[in-house]
Amino acid sequence: MSYELGILGAGNMAEAIARGAIDAGVLNVDGLIVADPSAERKAVFEKMGATVAPSNVDVIERAKRLLVAVKPQVFAALGEQVRLIDADQQLVISIMAGVSSDAILQALGGRGRVIRVMPNTPLQVGQGASAIAMAGDATDDDRAFALELFGAAGIAEVVEEASIDAVTALSGSGPAYVFYLAEAMTEAGEKLGLSPMLANKLARQTLLGAATLLTRSGEAAGELRRRVTSPGGTTQAACEHLEAQSVKQHVIDAMAKAEARSKELGQ
Repeated sequence: MSYELGILGAGNMAEAIARGAIDAGVLNVDGLIVADPSAERKAVFEKMGATVAPSNVDVIERAKRLLVAVKPQVFAALGEQVRLIDADQQLVISIMAGVSSDAILQALGGRGRVIRVMPNTPLQVGQGASAIAMAGDATDDDRAFALELFGAAGIAEVVEEASIDAVTALSGSGPAYVFYLAEAMTEAGEKLGLSPMLANKLARQTLLGAATLLTRSGEAAGELRRRVTSPGGTTQAACEHLEAQSVKQHVIDAMAKAEARSKELGQ
């Protein structure tokens, strides 16, 4: 096993993880081997400098650790290929949504070193949020590697696997909620008379600025909101309308729906 990390499934998320780790010095590109059926995706990793293998089996046989980044239905179809993984020697890191560690361990033959991760798409710009759950015989060294690997492109936190569905609802699906808000703000700006280009530009910068302020200030979101809400002012008028429409509760309910769906997918 001459490669530090083997990747099964060279999609956008796998690329983001690999680039972040290489840029941060967590991985050397010479220690990366990848397999994917898409010639286009293989070309991306070849250009990066990684070794592109002819098959999943080749990756499994040559890598110390495996990042499983295929779609859940593809994993189920791998069948006997998965049984080639050495349960004692190889760590399996999965970013497959809805696939439990128990299901992975079962595919491995009932035992193994497994870490399940719920990342999110901002990994692609080095601002990801990833939750890491240990399973099977995974070691402290395995945990440290996973934290480095995913922390290289954002933040990474260790959680119990029972919390993965809640993480999915919050940070996994969370970027879509922000994009939804950006859509609404842009559309509102246009209806108020701004050009589409200006409305879009202002909405994007406002979300970026607010997120940066929230992150750097260390203050609670509610406190920052109160500070910019002058009594009787425009922001208060808007926030009172949001409260009257129970927007906060609708967000809470929506996340509960996302968590429930995550649990359904994992059954």
